[in-house]
Amino acid sequence: MNTDITEIEDAGCYVGLTHDLLNLNDVVDRVRSPQAGAIVMFAGTTRDNFGGKPVKELQYSAYNPLALRTMLSICKDIHAKYGLISIAMVHRLGTVPIGEESILIAVSAPHRQAAWRAGEQALEDCKERVEVWKREEFEGEDGVWRANRDGAAGQKVSEAPSTLDQ
Repeated sequence: MNTDITEIEDAGCYVGLTHDLLNLNDVVDRVRSPQAGAIVMFAGTTRDNFGGKPVKELQYSAYNPLALRTMLSICKDIHAKYGLISIAMVHRLGTVPIGEESILIAVSAPHRQAAWRAGEQALEDCKERVEVWKREEFEGEDGVWRANRDGAAGQKVSEAPSTLDQ
């Protein structure tokens, strides 16, 4: 499988991974349609603190083919479930400084209620299932790998239990 793949588009669903700055207008334009009565956009940004500690930056990595396949599966399921016109999900990789976007999700639907619900579910499913790994770098101390979910603590690799001793 080609590990250089950075985007997939299929039947009203677009997913992408990039090391570039994310552009809200580009993602909204991917879901814009004359049939849409609503477009909902979510932008996840790097905040300056976590658990009272000053955050310097976030670093994201992924195995593109697997992450894109999971993202597309999520988008297709949500597209069908909510009767969407289109959905787009783009995640940034590499270093994401404070205040910059790490993920954009846009959905278009005939009505606002479906768009709101679909957008929220897309984010939650992405954070729960997509194979994107996040390292939080703190000011003045070592960074930590975190589960890509709100508040889920990471574990330093050196602290992970060894399966070789069993």
